[in-house]
Amino acid sequence: MNQPVLEPEIRAERDYMDLCRVTLTAMREEVAAMLATGAGEGDAVVDKYLNNALREVRVRALEELADLDDVPLFFGRLDFPPGEVHDGDVVRAAGSPTHPPDRDLVYIGRRGVRDDDGEPLVIDWRAAVSRAFYEAAHQDPMGVRVRRRYGFDTRGLVTAYEDEALTPRAAAGGDGLLAAEIERPRKGPMRDIVATIQPEQMRLVRAPLGDTVCVQGAPGTGKTAVGLHRLAYLLYAERDRLRRDGGVAVIGPNRAFLSYIRNVLPALGEVEVAQTTIEEVTGARLAVGRVDEPDAARVKGDARMAEVVRRYLRSRIRRPVDGVEVKRQNRVWRVPVEYFAAELDAVLARDLDYGPGRDLLAKRLALRVLRRMELSGIGSSSVEALARDRGIDRALRAVWPAVNAARVVFDLLTDAAVLAEAADGVLSPDEQQVVLRTPKPRSVKAMTWSSLDLALLDEVAGRLARPARLGHVVVDEAQDLSPMHLRAIARRLAGSCTVLGDLAQATSPAAVSDWAAVLTHLDRADGRIAELTRGYRVPAQIIDFAARLLPRIAPDLRGPASFRSRPGALNLEETTPEKLAATISATCATALVEEGSVALIAADADLPAIAEALADGGFRYVVLGDDADPEAERLALVPVTLAKGLEFDTVLVVEPSRIATAEQRGLQRLYVALTRAVTTLHVIHADPLPEALRF
Repeated sequence: MNQPVLEPEIRAERDYMDLCRVTLTAMREEVAAMLATGAGEGDAVVDKYLNNALREVRVRALEELADLDDVPLFFGRLDFPPGEVHDGDVVRAAGSPTHPPDRDLVYIGRRGVRDDDGEPLVIDWRAAVSRAFYEAAHQDPMGVRVRRRYGFDTRGLVTAYEDEALTPRAAAGGDGLLAAEIERPRKGPMRDIVATIQPEQMRLVRAPLGDTVCVQGAPGTGKTAVGLHRLAYLLYAERDRLRRDGGVAVIGPNRAFLSYIRNVLPALGEVEVAQTTIEEVTGARLAVGRVDEPDAARVKGDARMAEVVRRYLRSRIRRPVDGVEVKRQNRVWRVPVEYFAAELDAVLARDLDYGPGRDLLAKRLALRVLRRMELSGIGSSSVEALARDRGIDRALRAVWPAVNAARVVFDLLTDAAVLAEAADGVLSPDEQQVVLRTPKPRSVKAMTWSSLDLALLDEVAGRLARPARLGHVVVDEAQDLSPMHLRAIARRLAGSCTVLGDLAQATSPAAVSDWAAVLTHLDRADGRIAELTRGYRVPAQIIDFAARLLPRIAPDLRGPASFRSRPGALNLEETTPEKLAATISATCATALVEEGSVALIAADADLPAIAEALADGGFRYVVLGDDADPEAERLALVPVTLAKGLEFDTVLVVEPSRIATAEQRGLQRLYVALTRAVTTLHVIHADPLPEALRF
């Protein structure tokens, strides 16, 4: 079969892409060879540490230089007048007919590529010179004469280009390929949006490391992408500092969501980012096995529970009745009970957390013993060694006993007398009653834990010992986190954070009601709150339909304005109970003919019956859950409680009224379900639609 003849410019761009890919491969092979041969490593014993560090750097470099076959190495180009850009940041013209020598060309890509001489072939999108690709405009061209965008096929081959002249007198245009890229059907997990980031998004992405940024974003506004790209940018600009501060992490609502976003950062060359859930952060190895009733959730998630925990731990401390005896150097060294009590009072006056306070008391007692030893001419011990002495430990156990975090939470949630003493004046009797577990579990091991139980567990553990810190954290779908969850995150923050969410999608009874309060609980009250209202993915027909719920669920929020309109995007399909299964099957069959991902979202309780009917009809699907691979099948059955943060080309929402009435914040849950489609939404119902959605 004859291959189509390519126009010279596209052929030249493809050739340049091939050159970049060959060069990237050479860069990777060079690092692999150095890793295999130990090039540059020393032989002396003192070099062992440096050798290990060098190998770690090279292993990371190999991961960061990994190539993805279907991901283009560049997606844009800037045309500057010659000499406008410093040599270190610019691709020098090759002198070919399509690349004349009277210009400086800067190719923008997901990662930098340099040739053997160190000359850049592709500039990382995070570099300073790359800002012009996103922010240059006719009013301020930032020195750029022409901005070029590229179109690609599914194999990553250049198929089209579009030039936008940015001289002051040039006509506006050049957004056809941008719109096509935004609207491109989505297959499998979320991909990066590095080629389509808009100026208002880029300003958030490039916020300095010291800034905590909270992004309120309506569905389809790209808030998750902004957070992930900001993390990639910070790693580029402040990598060493972030490593010194403990690294970075992404905290998402569940494993299904994390699976959905898992490819974004690796595609940008960032492979060192921990991705976790709030339950994994707070619960160590404990699994969540229950969901709290709404009233219990509101109390357990309230920040007042931190005071309940503090009081309970403080109540474990007793006054000393005996002094301290330490046996050292064949002698017994004593701290009289009155001095012991004085040291205890001094520590209590500092109002330290339980663990640090206990450690300080041990050191103060050890210091008293050490001073007595020194006055006697014996000074061979240290404060640290004496603090671990069995005599001091014995005295501490009687006055300031060691505690187990799980046992503390168990006692508070199962013993009415214990809770009443700790919560007196903090929680009302009714509030105390709703958090008590009935029937009482037989033991700590028999306890089933909720997400909010784990937040309490972390509160206790955090008062016993400080957890590992992180230099930056991205918290997605933060609108559902309780104050106690937010406190757990704050304990781990060594620096700033990026908070992402949409108050209209808050479905947790324990959720914080506004972003200022969220930032306060994160101990970042000076953080900046930004709002994204322009939707780029969800068609106007869909977002306008879902926005009818906003007056009921978030009356203070503005409805989003969609970037695009798509005729036929919204389809309301009323049927009868007898024909519901057949309607679902027919709609699924039609959707699967089209390109892109397909999801069926329904109330959790309804999904098993729908799944069984589809299986009987011969459909292949994956039921989305924490362990499910969203790429296993094109059709995903999604429990509505797991839909948050996900996007699909075509979505079927089945029986909206059952979603709306399944829980106290059912309308918020329905709003989430209705806004998951980026191409077509089918609303299938036999029951009447919720009143706000009726025409």
